[in-house]
Amino acid sequence: MKKQLSILGGATLLATTGLGLYLSERIMHMARKDEQFVFDREVHAKRLDPLSFETLPKQEMWIPSPFGYNIKAIFVRPYPEEKKYMIFCHGVTENKINSIKYMNIFIERGYNAIIYDHRRHGASGGKTTSYGYYEKHDLKAVVDYLLSVEGENVFFGIHGESMGAATTLLYAGSLEDRANFYIVDCPFSDFRELLAYQISCEIKLPGKWLLPLANLFIKFRDGYSLKNVSPINVIENIKKPILFVHSEKDDYILPGMTKALFEKKKGGKMLYLAINGVHAQSFNENREDYERTVDEFLMKYVKDKGFSKQNA
Repeated sequence: MKKQLSILGGATLLATTGLGLYLSERIMHMARKDEQFVFDREVHAKRLDPLSFETLPKQEMWIPSPFGYNIKAIFVRPYPEEKKYMIFCHGVTENKINSIKYMNIFIERGYNAIIYDHRRHGASGGKTTSYGYYEKHDLKAVVDYLLSVEGENVFFGIHGESMGAATTLLYAGSLEDRANFYIVDCPFSDFRELLAYQISCEIKLPGKWLLPLANLFIKFRDGYSLKNVSPINVIENIKKPILFVHSEKDDYILPGMTKALFEKKKGGKMLYLAINGVHAQSFNENREDYERTVDEFLMKYVKDKGFSKQNA
């Protein structure tokens, strides 16, 4: 009997360890899209004009991360005399090329831009993805670099999509509310809640049962707790205005997460729920409404800071 119990205990430990490694591996090393694939996809969808992008005045930069690797960024300066910038944070599995479609909105409205690759994405260094925990410090490094180049009086906003949106909120809510405004497209409100939902969908078991195991292995392997990746816990610290965007049909990050963030945000805010599209497709499937909403937000909250639409 003791031998049987010992074998059973060993098998249980092995199975638990295997499951913990599987869950943490999926979280830390989600498969990324190739940069050429993203480029070709955006060109095919007519969201990227290679010739127009090529002719824009720009400069490639390597920005040091506080974690010892370099962040690949591109500064786009069609208005070199203007100290107005937008910084763009892409979603998980994507890279800076995916940000160009959003960048174009703001270039048309008189902004210079910075697009960059998150850690472990595109050309940037870094070995793991942390869904905003480490990425928020890299975003601060990009902001600090901008301020060192353009001076403390630069006017800038930050746009984030999906993980990039969560990163934006975590940066502003837990590090510094330094930007003049934020646009967050399909953010999650709490990473544990998102994981529980996605685990339940993927392996048909109650995800909340597996969160302690996933958290244990993430803490051991990547040095942070899942509870610290929770934009809704820091949203009240953000005083600057935020435009929240989400597709009503999103079944990857449920729109209720953005609604919860919107409700908890104090001060200037707007909410746009796109009718068409699933996850991260609000712009792609509702382009005119998306741009109109951005204009309404900028006119309401940014007009006294130099808003101008170049092609109005």
